[in-house]
Amino acid sequence: MISVIILAGGIGSRVKSAIPKQYIEINDCPIIVHTIRNFEENPNIGNIVIVCLEQWVSYTQQIVEKYGFTKVKDIVVGGETGHISTRNGVYSLAGKLSDDDYVIIHDAARPIVSQSVINDLIDVAKLHDNACSAISCYETVLLTENRTSGKEQIDRNRIIRVQTPQCYKYGLIKSLYEKADRDDLHDFVYSNTMALHYGVEIFFSKGSNSNIKITTKEDIVLFKALLYYLDCLESEDGK
Repeated sequence: MISVIILAGGIGSRVKSAIPKQYIEINDCPIIVHTIRNFEENPNIGNIVIVCLEQWVSYTQQIVEKYGFTKVKDIVVGGETGHISTRNGVYSLAGKLSDDDYVIIHDAARPIVSQSVINDLIDVAKLHDNACSAISCYETVLLTENRTSGKEQIDRNRIIRVQTPQCYKYGLIKSLYEKADRDDLHDFVYSNTMALHYGVEIFFSKGSNSNIKITTKEDIVLFKALLYYLDCLESEDGK
């Protein structure tokens, strides 16, 4: 079985919205609806867990019911950090997944993730026990010590930009969060940075430049433009 954990615990302070960014309505539905739908429609996905702030659990449940998301089986309360929220989602699947099952971890604030990205992620994870969607870096990258100047260029061929979704064999990711608990480490940015800390080699799957993370108001404008572009592509394919 393949389960998905959707992380919806952020408050979206940089968007400067009265509500968390994942609940802002775009094209008549909250951003999180676009995100859930991508996994709901994938035949490889067995069930979905949403992790959110405690005060948003009831509203999230209303969203699930309103849009008929049958694969959403649980809504879990998040923690003070993204690490703890992800851990809570992983632990909530104990007894429901075997060690040989897989779990995908994805940001609710990344509402454009294609079926081909999801499927390639799963394929790579089944080969290597983990996968992280990734894209090449085309910009010039400089190393800086003070964020105001730099003297050294970094070879773009030696770096790659990683995103969510990420996928892990359940026994692996659960054991890593248990290790982090024992070591009292709770501030890893993502599961892959935790895995790297414990010596796990991360394997890359296909990412996409369209898989933006909504972080600022400008990202919302870009998201609307991408939705319009994708709708136009679907209309052309339907002709």
